[in-house]
Amino acid sequence: MENFDYEVIVVGSGAGGAMAAYTLTKAGHKVLMLEAGRDYDPKTETPMFRRNGDAPLMGAGNADKNFGFYDATVDGGWTVPNEPYTRAKGSDFYWWRARMLGGRTNHWGRFSLRFSEHDFKGKSRDGLGADWPFEYSDLAPWYDRTEELVGVCGTNTGLDDMPDSSEGILQPPPKARVPELLVAAAAKKLGIPTAPMHRAVLTRPKDNRAACFYATPCGHGCSIGAAFQTTTSLIPMAKATGRLQVVTDAMVRELSVDDKGRVTAVTFVDKKTKSNRTLAARVIILAASACESARILLNSKSRGYPQGLANSSGQVGKNLMDSTGANLGAMIPGLQGRPIYNEDGHTANHLFIPWWGHKLHAKGALDFPRGYHFEIGSGFGEPGAGVSGDLDGYGKPLKNIAKRAYGSYVGLSLRGEMLPNPQSYMEIDDKVRDQWGIPVARFHWKWSEHELKQVHHGLKTARAILETMGARFSGPLPRAEDAISKGGEIIHEVGTTRMGDSPRDSVTNQWGQSWDCDNLFVMDGGVFASNPHKNCTLTIMTLAMRNASWLAGQLKQGVL
Repeated sequence: MENFDYEVIVVGSGAGGAMAAYTLTKAGHKVLMLEAGRDYDPKTETPMFRRNGDAPLMGAGNADKNFGFYDATVDGGWTVPNEPYTRAKGSDFYWWRARMLGGRTNHWGRFSLRFSEHDFKGKSRDGLGADWPFEYSDLAPWYDRTEELVGVCGTNTGLDDMPDSSEGILQPPPKARVPELLVAAAAKKLGIPTAPMHRAVLTRPKDNRAACFYATPCGHGCSIGAAFQTTTSLIPMAKATGRLQVVTDAMVRELSVDDKGRVTAVTFVDKKTKSNRTLAARVIILAASACESARILLNSKSRGYPQGLANSSGQVGKNLMDSTGANLGAMIPGLQGRPIYNEDGHTANHLFIPWWGHKLHAKGALDFPRGYHFEIGSGFGEPGAGVSGDLDGYGKPLKNIAKRAYGSYVGLSLRGEMLPNPQSYMEIDDKVRDQWGIPVARFHWKWSEHELKQVHHGLKTARAILETMGARFSGPLPRAEDAISKGGEIIHEVGTTRMGDSPRDSVTNQWGQSWDCDNLFVMDGGVFASNPHKNCTLTIMTLAMRNASWLAGQLKQGVL
């Protein structure tokens, strides 16, 4: 580190940080990457072929492993020992931290849907939230480049919520499973389309990464590189240039500025020695995740920045958004007792239900803004601790009931857009510090009527689809207030350092460059001006590629 003549420091090694480092190193610039978590090598550490039956409690999740015993997240989760966060009274928010090289890309769902023209200019249509400072057409070529580099499978559908990729960009999707085909048939009767899910999973070999062989859960991690994570792609590719050096166990405390307000250094805790280290910096990119980057800025107070660095607008930590979530499922009689065979595929849904309501919005036919989609859960997955079905008895009769019910449950998971509201934000809790002595984040959270009405509509729609498939329900639908996920549970939090056209009401410009400090950039989900219903990772990487390319041009020209 001492002998490495870097030009840029990148904080974070996940989707945004790794893509920024890859883009800059390919452009000829030397990058030092700081990662708060430990080193991680998925080629040797991934439990790809471990079975639930070999794990405690049949692999069920717990406080240390929220998504199961074999989840690829090593030391992180919604709780991290000795690294607390606090919540304001009445606020229920859960903050996921990965704390490992590669960040959340090691365990994410890998759903890779483009934001559309509707998503970038929502305020222009309904007056709510904020518009992005560019059009879809500005980002479209960068989506192509990101999808081609990452390796995304799917098809062009022509649907208005699913912008097409250029010819030859997408890899072929896997075939739909039987339960998904039944969902598609039922949805079609209701005038609702389905489409192949776009996922960052290779169905054809690419560079030194193998194609998926449809045998192990993506959530375990992927030692062959088929399921995208930065630890098997962007980071090693950037290292291969000889221009990237990675320092793990480096917990960033704060950034320093000079009298002119420009960033000059980053101070971090070396977790192995528990000592503070300060490194000079020409340019700093924060890509530590939306809330972690905001925490760093809010903790970087100085005489010139008493409210925290890059916070002259007062917007750092504000506009906190997550995706909405709700679930409804049922046993489908037509799926009971069917022949059992390998139905793994690339583990997640091969088909999904994209948002179909843009024309309904234009007609004023909906009582909520924006949209949602449904992800489909079904099929012959590996049995875990829970067994579905109305079980009664014991012995062989009980086994027969369970076997007949196996694979017949279909669940529809709603993921929807949240609008920013004044009651949802984060700040610094000066009374609580983590084990490194750094003041922690404090969260305020509330769903608005927009989200509750959206979830109510989604539950009604899900029930109609399932009933069309033959499911029977007794009793009313759950209340939206009870069914909606808690804040942070979907792990799509964004917006805390949002970009915009003016320094009065945004933190960065369209390039992720801080309005206040021209050599400070943010390249994670914090810059999102809105939070469309789609997984945010593809757009984080696309923005990071675009914005790091712009930064490379600024460095080449000597502007920075």
